[in-house]
Amino acid sequence: VQLQASGGGLVQPGGSLTLSCAASGSIFSINSMNWYRQAPGKQRVLVAAITSGGSINYADSAKGRFTISRDNAKNTVYLQMSSLKPEDTAVYYCNVEAKPEYDRRWSRNYWGEGTQVTVSS
Repeated sequence: VQLQASGGGLVQPGGSLTLSCAASGSIFSINSMNWYRQAPGKQRVLVAAITSGGSINYADSAKGRFTISRDNAKNTVYLQMSSLKPEDTAVYYCNVEAKPEYDRRWSRNYWGEGTQVTVSS
């Protein structure tokens, strides 16, 4: 299972950005699709998560500003970010819990390479 994230970049405070992450490969099923972020010198933290059933969870810092969604037909998860702040600057990582075709018994954790989001004037 491979994850390809895109959509990062430089944006001014108050601006918007949408990240996307597509999962590919021999996938039997995907449970949760998640976005994490890691700011310089800090630990990686969960930003938003969405399950296959559509249940959504946001970090407090993301509530009211970020929206996570997924397209199951495309195995793609999105993160719409608005009202961005300098403290949102981080590398954003896509993460999925999925069962590969070669072993349908267990869900495994997969990570993308990350995409840089910089909020600065």
